[in-house]
Amino acid sequence: MKHKIRYGPLAISLLIPLAVGGFSAFLTRDGMEYFKIVSKPPLSPPAWLFPVVWTILYVLLGWASYLVWASGVSPARRDRALTVYGLGLAVNFLWPIVFFTMRFYFTAFLLLLLLWVLAVVTALLFSCIEEKAGKLLIPYIVWLTFAAYLNVGVWVLNR
Repeated sequence: MKHKIRYGPLAISLLIPLAVGGFSAFLTRDGMEYFKIVSKPPLSPPAWLFPVVWTILYVLLGWASYLVWASGVSPARRDRALTVYGLGLAVNFLWPIVFFTMRFYFTAFLLLLLLWVLAVVTALLFSCIEEKAGKLLIPYIVWLTFAAYLNVGVWVLNR
């Protein structure tokens, strides 16, 4: 569905996931130092790549949520999809705190599984409203799958 871009709501839609990620990163900054010395599984990317990837993913999440918000579907359908999206952002906020600060790697993995399910459900709900919005979540789901591998690897290697 074509619509005129509303820049205020678009900016808010982009700012919400970026703020969630930024605040979580701020709260976990001390844990990042410790993370430099833990054993990591093969294929672990360099540390500088994580903030780059997450920033891109947060922008995609925000853009997708804007498309759903602006879609013109019934408020009930829109609100259901955006509520699941919001729950995913809440879990996304908690995961780094549990993983990096608390160092509860197995608990973090369980949270990541929940986040992955919420991301898939969000993508499906978004796709039913605005196909492009659902497709924008594919890189996020792929990254969460890779993050699950890394999370399990850190848990196994550092027990």
